[in-house]
Amino acid sequence: MYENFAGTIVLHQDDVGMCHGANTAFKELSKLGSITSGSVMVPCPWFAEAASMAAADSSLDLGVHLTLTAEKQFYRWRPLSNATKSSGLVDDEGYMWRDVTSVRKNANLEAVNLELRAQLDFALGSGFDVTHLDAHMGATFAPEFCSIYIALGVEYMLPILITKKLSLYGPNNHIVGVTDEQFDEFVKSAQANNMPIFDRVLETNFSRPAKTELADDAYQQMFTRDTTGLTFAALHPNAPGEVEVIEPDQFHVRTREYEIFRSANYLKWISEKKVKPIGMREIRDRMRSAISAN
Repeated sequence: MYENFAGTIVLHQDDVGMCHGANTAFKELSKLGSITSGSVMVPCPWFAEAASMAAADSSLDLGVHLTLTAEKQFYRWRPLSNATKSSGLVDDEGYMWRDVTSVRKNANLEAVNLELRAQLDFALGSGFDVTHLDAHMGATFAPEFCSIYIALGVEYMLPILITKKLSLYGPNNHIVGVTDEQFDEFVKSAQANNMPIFDRVLETNFSRPAKTELADDAYQQMFTRDTTGLTFAALHPNAPGEVEVIEPDQFHVRTREYEIFRSANYLKWISEKKVKPIGMREIRDRMRSAISAN
């Protein structure tokens, strides 16, 4: 069903809607072709701008970055559905938990289901063409929540980001103690529901120190290290402006990605078709066609 996607890569921007600079980067880099898809954090302050942009321009490929954490020091957000302590969705300050481990330990499963559904329904009600679902900090990959995640994809006929093994999902460091064997049941469930399964998820290297110069071809090397199968690159470009205050210790990673993805060198490389970029809308439409045919 998805054989034609072998050797393709989704050049994806996470964290759209987190701030104005993320939205600026998404719109600009999508037009340049250096980003082929993105996903928006519905509870975040700049969601409305991102949704308005995507509603006004159908060429923008935007999904929902399902969000259960608010990890920044001072820049925080709350659930859309239920911010009471009994929901288990919030910390003592009333914001979403800072890490996935705390969500797994405290969140009520019914509350998680209601919150993720509220985020998706709010996005759909905002008037843009939602192309897929994925997860902020990989929270919905946790075994406590993954069935909910898959069920939403099935109900709304949206592809979800899921890999054939948890160890092949780049940001899996947020999901502590879960083995590939434990994750296998969810992969089988997604396959049984005609979901596309990604071979690997690459991710921005957030551990890079601020004073370390990044080679101009670092991303080209990342994207071509293994060009078999279907790859998802979880990227985080952000135009400068406010992100320096929001994320003072790591903003340089985001702003440097933004510089690279709009550079003449990178755009020339993309135009030479050394990789086969694909968007999530095309994958979604293939999935829906396959389901309709069955």
